[in-house]
Amino acid sequence: MRLLLAGGGTGGHLFPAVALGQLLLKQEEDSAVLFVGTKRGLEYRLLPKLGLPLATVDMVGVVGRGWRGKLELVPKLAKSLIQARIIMQMFKPDLVIGVGGYASVPLLLIAKMAGVPYLIHEQNAIPGLSNRLLGRWARTICLSFANSGSGFNQSKTLLTGNPLRQGLDTVPAQIPPRGKLLIFGGSRGAHAINQAVLKMLPALYDWDDRPEILHQTGEEDFLSVRQGYRDAGFDPEQVVPFIDDMTGAYADASLVICRAGATTLSELAACGRAAILIPFPYAAGDHQAANAKALENAGAAISVPQSELVPESLAVLVKNLWTDQLTLQSMADQGRQLGFPGAAEQVLNEARRQLGNPPVEER
Repeated sequence: MRLLLAGGGTGGHLFPAVALGQLLLKQEEDSAVLFVGTKRGLEYRLLPKLGLPLATVDMVGVVGRGWRGKLELVPKLAKSLIQARIIMQMFKPDLVIGVGGYASVPLLLIAKMAGVPYLIHEQNAIPGLSNRLLGRWARTICLSFANSGSGFNQSKTLLTGNPLRQGLDTVPAQIPPRGKLLIFGGSRGAHAINQAVLKMLPALYDWDDRPEILHQTGEEDFLSVRQGYRDAGFDPEQVVPFIDDMTGAYADASLVICRAGATTLSELAACGRAAILIPFPYAAGDHQAANAKALENAGAAISVPQSELVPESLAVLVKNLWTDQLTLQSMADQGRQLGFPGAAEQVLNEARRQLGNPPVEER
């Protein structure tokens, strides 16, 4: 199969695409994959490290733009459509999978015009704008959450779960008794979480049982947060801009503080790790709050709205959970029950079905 994977921008969109591309290359020796994103997205930095091919379009998002910004989008869309057509003509995909994000829009539009079949993978509980608009022409819309199909033609939806990066299924189910407190805010970091944690550190400093921390800040806050750890008497080496080995990070963690993006929650469920979730309040349709509620209702996480994020209260919550190993393990176990093993296989086999090819079982 020649598979084009369109979209990205953030890890939430990109990592499922990476999982699909890597699995296809593993399963079919004569296959080929091409990722299409932008030079501004995470894909531009990460995919070369993984040895995966990337083409780019000069597209920008529409959400949050005023009327002037929307007018400025018109020439960008026209240019990106030309770029998308060239990419499609050169790569000649059998099928396109859109994983969300504004970079997927020109590729899926050109696929529609060229008669190339495409699927959509929707990661969130509330579908994004790009996927809602383009879902009407998709052969299938693959869902990560059972209740996220309301924005689509129900006859086209298929519950697959969220494809996860390789290796996450190897994380031990038993949480480490003296593991790390893992903190991150998505691939770009989260300023509100970074600042709350810095203000929380003094409350943990004199705690005899204080945990070792691994804190991913994103590039923008990296130096200031590292200095904040140093000023608070904590080892600044615990602070990194980006974690390349998330499998190892989850394996070492006993508790996680993070946002509530769909890919992050799918990873938490697959790995079985208790979490304090702080949903990004400005996500489209407030979908992160809906994502977080699904895990909280299952007893796998505690959700704290950003508007209620008080450093002193966060410190108390961390201490209460950290000293209760039974609760941490119970939350981890509840999370694992929400996982969808084999999501990438299901999506790829749906792609094969649309092409009239037989399914492939994971080897």
